[in-house]
Amino acid sequence: MQADQLPHLDEHTTLVAASADDVWRGLCAELERSFSRAPAAAYARLIGASDTRAAGPRPLAEGSAFPGFRVLVAAPGEQLTLQGSHRFSSYLLIFRIEPQSPGRTRLRAESRAAFPGTAGGAYRRLVFGSGGHAVGMRRLLAAIRRTSESASG
Repeated sequence: MQADQLPHLDEHTTLVAASADDVWRGLCAELERSFSRAPAAAYARLIGASDTRAAGPRPLAEGSAFPGFRVLVAAPGEQLTLQGSHRFSSYLLIFRIEPQSPGRTRLRAESRAAFPGTAGGAYRRLVFGSGGHAVGMRRLLAAIRRTSESASG
């Protein structure tokens, strides 16, 4: 699945006081921590996600999976692209790591998804219309920033 095959939904950004390598490690650690917990696996099963458990190579690499996502692209220090699907949606979550200056890195998270049919439209309104997705992404980026900065300090 290519990024241009799915509609762009939103993008969230944070500036991290850490190197691109530290941000990569923080990103991978927080994704594992956030999505490998029991509630994430239960939710993935409930909505019929393609991936419902952690599998594949570790540290994260192409083919790695955790509930709701499979790693499509893993370019350490540059980009991590996750793909997934369930009965209401097909989606990509693209993290881009962009060095800004020594010890400062911008982390961007772009969401792309299609929500086919009536049920997909209702799911989109529930997740995006409620603001839940935006809140979750801001929390995830803040956690990645904290983890990355503590690793660099």
